[in-house]
Amino acid sequence: MNTLRIGLIGCGDIGRYVAFFSRLIRRWTLSAVCDADEQRAEAFRARYRAQTSYTNYLQMFEQADLDAVYIAVPHHLHWPMTSAALERGLPVLLEKPLADSLADARQIVEAAETSGIGVAVNYQYRYDRGCYALARAAQRGDLGELRYIRCHVPWLRGPAYFEQSAWHRHLDQSGGGTLLTQGSHLLDVALWAAQSPPIEAIGMTARRVFETIEVEDLAQASIRLENGVLIQISSSMVSVPEQAASIEVYGERGTAIYSSQPRPHVRFVGLSARREAPPTWGLHALQRSLIGFRDWILDGRPYLTPAASALPVMATVDAVYRSARTGLTEPLYQEKH
Repeated sequence: MNTLRIGLIGCGDIGRYVAFFSRLIRRWTLSAVCDADEQRAEAFRARYRAQTSYTNYLQMFEQADLDAVYIAVPHHLHWPMTSAALERGLPVLLEKPLADSLADARQIVEAAETSGIGVAVNYQYRYDRGCYALARAAQRGDLGELRYIRCHVPWLRGPAYFEQSAWHRHLDQSGGGTLLTQGSHLLDVALWAAQSPPIEAIGMTARRVFETIEVEDLAQASIRLENGVLIQISSSMVSVPEQAASIEVYGERGTAIYSSQPRPHVRFVGLSARREAPPTWGLHALQRSLIGFRDWILDGRPYLTPAASALPVMATVDAVYRSARTGLTEPLYQEKH
């Protein structure tokens, strides 16, 4: 196999980004697309020059020439679609998060391990140049013993976010709001940098603007890791104006500070540290992540976000949501991964 033939499920916003970068990646081709809306699927196929379009993903699995699948659909569909793909021997790259619930996330990981087929989740910030350099500096010990980490996601979503994709507003389809959908990007990087399992969390959620939705538009939490590091995270879709996402990692020798604007970058305060580059080249973190998945499936090179690596994020978000309901510090159920 010299070229990875991709079947894309979901022709929405994320699907458009994946299709755009698909045209820039060697040894990668968008073979088929699928969407419940037939007109949208066909227009998408024509625009991005895929071979075929479908409205039924099972039909696409059976009829299209595919080597792997990208799933960019409402979160509650991740597990059934992944299960169906694995039954047909197809590797899967899931748009984050891994699933809508910790239970489904565990099923995805177990199915991947049982089948021996590659399943990964696109936490693309691991391929962001600044986030990668920050995490690797922490992992190499450049910062010394880590003390604490702060993550801030002050983003903004308007009414159209819930009107154009109504599933975002429903808890049984999305699994959660800003913490799961936006904040988990940086939470994933923080946990990856700290290299220690989370053990307990306390948090609060709120609906500050969108009072009729079932999920939160604002979340704040504190997480304790096994090595004693504390992580603070604030995630919002009601920040006016939207500002840069940031991570601050405080260690005994100095601090690493990441910002997503005006372009992704990291700076080191109190020390000099090597800015290690991501393992793949590309114009954008998403492109680098897609290339990483290609190299994993075609060449066996390690991919930064296999499905099991995202279980700690799901477990942490689950604990924060439980804490928001009970008002108590909630333990995390230890993952074997």
